Amino acid sequence: MSWGTELWDQFDNLEKHTQWGIEFVERYTKFVKERSEIEINYAKQIRNLSKKYQPKKNSREEEENKYTSCRAFLSTLNELNDYAGQHELIAENLTSQIIADLTRYIQDLKAERKSHFHDGRKAQQHIENSWKQLESSKRRFERDCKEADRAQQYFDKMDADINVTKADVEKARQQAQMRHQMAADSKSEYANYLQKFNQEQNEHYYTLIPHIFQKIQEMEEKRIERVGQSMKTFAEVDRSVLPIVGKCLDGMTKAAESIEPKSDSQQVIETYKSGFEPPGDVEFEDYGQAMKRTVSESSLSNSKGEGKPDKPSSKSKGKLWPFIKKNKSPKQHKEPLSHRLNEFMASKPKMHCFRSLKRGLSLKLITLNAQVRNLIEGSGPEDFSHLPPEQRRKKLQAKIDDINKDIQKEMDQKDALTKMKDVYIKNPQMGDPNSVDPRLAEIGQNIEKFQLEAQKFEGWLAEVEGRLPVKSDPPRRQSGLYETQNNTPVNNNCAQDRESPDGSYTEEQSSETQIRVPNTEFDDEFDDEETLPTIGTCKALYPFEGHNEGTISVAEGELLYVIEEDKGDGWTRVRRNEEEEGYVPTSYVEVFLDTNAKDS
Repeated sequence: MSWGTELWDQFDNLEKHTQWGIEFVERYTKFVKERSEIEINYAKQIRNLSKKYQPKKNSREEEENKYTSCRAFLSTLNELNDYAGQHELIAENLTSQIIADLTRYIQDLKAERKSHFHDGRKAQQHIENSWKQLESSKRRFERDCKEADRAQQYFDKMDADINVTKADVEKARQQAQMRHQMAADSKSEYANYLQKFNQEQNEHYYTLIPHIFQKIQEMEEKRIERVGQSMKTFAEVDRSVLPIVGKCLDGMTKAAESIEPKSDSQQVIETYKSGFEPPGDVEFEDYGQAMKRTVSESSLSNSKGEGKPDKPSSKSKGKLWPFIKKNKSPKQHKEPLSHRLNEFMASKPKMHCFRSLKRGLSLKLITLNAQVRNLIEGSGPEDFSHLPPEQRRKKLQAKIDDINKDIQKEMDQKDALTKMKDVYIKNPQMGDPNSVDPRLAEIGQNIEKFQLEAQKFEGWLAEVEGRLPVKSDPPRRQSGLYETQNNTPVNNNCAQDRESPDGSYTEEQSSETQIRVPNTEFDDEFDDEETLPTIGTCKALYPFEGHNEGTISVAEGELLYVIEEDKGDGWTRVRRNEEEEGYVPTSYVEVFLDTNAKDS
């Protein structure tokens, strides 16, 4: 169907319709543009989300990447970042393939439409002018005919009147002839204009207008086809990124499937394993064997308190409270505190009881001092000797791996510079071979320095690996304070931080951190403590630096006397001579108990 034959009289409606078509294309272009902006904003938000949850450098999140679940989450974030890139590609393709193309096409469409309708108006104006000329000639012919009729009637009247002169009659006759001639000329002109108009009208409605309308129809069909192509492209832009989006989603699925709970559980062991032996059984301390005590047996006896047993001294009360568990308040005792002190001092193992109390306090001081020192220093010695054996081995191995990576980088640079020097030697115009020598010498020095450092750490590693126990250590019991330490920024698992269970286990962690250091008066009460007998000997397996109060430094292979066994807290009390004694980690020494002393 052709617009020229069917819509020959709908010029104005076609003009409105084509204008609506252009506005429709502009509206569709605006829609695609807003869709592109949505894709850009969405991709930006996805990228920001991925960046927000990326682990920061030198942070705990970066250290947690050794777990499979954390690595899977990091892979998911990376895939999500690539996923955002595909949405950016969608926005870019929408802009280049649709928006920019349709914007140019709309300009061309407006120009083409203007040209076609200009030709249509011109043709319409021409046929209207021809019609006006035809109407003018027709009116002139009609007027001349009427004038001729009036002139003929006047001549006939004058010719019939006998009173009119011959001259007047002749004049009337000439006038009538002239009018008839004018009417004949008007008739001829009208006929010519009529014939011309009919030809032009036929050409207008059967040639010009159909041709113009055909062009407008083709223009409109191209517009519709162009919109359809744009809509198809709109879908293809999305479809083109689906394979990459699918790969991103497959990557996320693969990352999720790579999570291994067993491996993460093993990684926890590798991270926090100390290499120490678990604590032994806690011996039963019998306080029920009471015996009478004299005033001279202990400096804690109070002659004033003997007569008034129901009123304990504030001094004794303040000194014993740090060792009473939080769930056992002194108010629960039915007997006064002075009676309990008298029973302790009157019991047979009197000194052993207070040694246990002093031991608990000493190890608390060791733990607190080590914690404070590590917080102040921020890091341990270069050989990681402050760490337990297993943790020390891991740190040394990691350090060696880092040094080997640095050596490999230097070696790669050396190879590259060597090849460059060979090229300069073969082609002097490219550069001076001697200019590379200073850099090669510097790299050689760096490699030598790294190798020496690696040998140093490998020596320490071999030393540690030769001393670690073969069997795997089960998880050891931890006190509330030890758990608190692991939650502090300074993560220190050294042996010195293990504390005695005497007065250490509480229901709340805060009760340990609130222990205050007793004053010197408490230590003065034990100055007259009798010298403990030796119960065996021990040999130091590892060197131990006793920096904390209550500990003693030992050298590897040194022989010492054992004066008190490990009570389950990981510490053994040893003596070097009459004046030098203290605690050492049980896992650092090999104990040989005297059979007679053990039986007694």
